[in-house]
Amino acid sequence: MTKKQLADKVCDILNDEYGTNLRCYLDYDHKKPWQLLVATILSAQCTDERVNIVTKDLFKKYKTLQDIAEADIKEFEKDIFSTGFYHNKAKNIIACAAALLDRYNGEVPSDIDELTSLPGVGRKTANVIRGNVYGIQSIVVDTHVKRVSKLLGLTKEDDPVKVEADLMKILPKDQWIMYNFQVIAHGRKVCISGRPRCSECVLSDVCRGKKR
Repeated sequence: MTKKQLADKVCDILNDEYGTNLRCYLDYDHKKPWQLLVATILSAQCTDERVNIVTKDLFKKYKTLQDIAEADIKEFEKDIFSTGFYHNKAKNIIACAAALLDRYNGEVPSDIDELTSLPGVGRKTANVIRGNVYGIQSIVVDTHVKRVSKLLGLTKEDDPVKVEADLMKILPKDQWIMYNFQVIAHGRKVCISGRPRCSECVLSDVCRGKKR
């Protein structure tokens, strides 16, 4: 079986198991895309559940981009403390809000290069925005996507950018966004890091890294 055939088979199985009507795990007002940008920056090295708890109050306190851009950094650090790495996250989020206002009149751009030019925004965050806000087919390489994709034999790479490039070559483009959601769900529920439930896994017949 070629990698392309394997990728097609994996997508078929994931579609059957998890469906194709999935939504972003981070909570945000869909009329305010900047909220997803902030939430995704906060999600680095933090669970989505924790981020959703924090942003529930954060977005009530800071209702606009202007509010965040003008925030006192020490106070903002306290507001996001429980997400970890709060010094860098606070600095980047405040700077990102200011950049959006200054460069894009408060609008979140869809272009990958424009997004990654913003403070605190890497390819993962940019692709979350492109996929969820603009419906642009994008592959988000988080820890689950990288780990599960390697186990399946879809990539041998460790660098997220190289993993993204490998997956873009073999996954059907209309599956890119769904693959993100499905593999994250699978990595959390079944293919758990350090303790995979291979006997319960719908991908066990095609997985090249399953426990013997």
